Amino acid sequence: MNFNSKNPFLSDKRFSSNAVSKADEVHHAQIIDYNQEMTLSGTINKTAILFLLLCGSAMITWWMAFQQMNIMPLAFGGAIIGLILVVISAFKPQASPYLAPGYAVFEGLFIGGISAIFEARYPGIVMNAVAATLVTFLVCLGLYKFKIVKVTETFKSVVVASTLAIATYYLISWVVSMFTSWQPVHYGNSMMSIGISVFVIIIAALNLFLDFDQIEKGVQQRMPRYMEWFGAMGLIITLVWLYIEFLRLLSKLSSKD
Repeated sequence: MNFNSKNPFLSDKRFSSNAVSKADEVHHAQIIDYNQEMTLSGTINKTAILFLLLCGSAMITWWMAFQQMNIMPLAFGGAIIGLILVVISAFKPQASPYLAPGYAVFEGLFIGGISAIFEARYPGIVMNAVAATLVTFLVCLGLYKFKIVKVTETFKSVVVASTLAIATYYLISWVVSMFTSWQPVHYGNSMMSIGISVFVIIIAALNLFLDFDQIEKGVQQRMPRYMEWFGAMGLIITLVWLYIEFLRLLSKLSSKD
């Protein structure tokens, strides 16, 4: 979407005591109100709320697509507005309680639209992508919870560097392909293209560990309650990225049949 998490959104800068405003620091120095602190259960609940909003919104453009309506303006408009809300929230995490639900709704419009397009071309692909995303999330959560995978500074550095490389490559490829006839190597269904998709999915999955770690640190550092929305929003961003990459990979595999 700088950063100690792919989720450029969930950076150490945001999840540190330094991210709390001076007013918050004074408040905590005077009155310790544990009901106003970030909690793990609160973050989980807010993640569930955002996920439901995302799915509910996605159903709108999904239904419209199969009713032969033009979904492109709504879908891509949702993607643009969603990106804007992410950028604003990254600089203003205090506004996350208002921006996060808005992001989920607008991003859902994009997800529903792009999912309908893929489903029309490759029947059954959406359910497979959803299942793959869910399984990946649960596996990563289990590995993190039981400390099988530990998020060290080296781990963070490798994942962040890989993520930035992917983002840079995607951006350059998109810009160049707009003005030339050059076709990026990750297009099509060649073995190299499939290999790139697999690599990107692995990096996206590894970013889930960073997201879990940042949320856990935020809870330990007793960050303000609005950081629950901020953390939930960041986790949804990574899941959306992972889902889209699974769609791309499965479409490449299906086109080879």
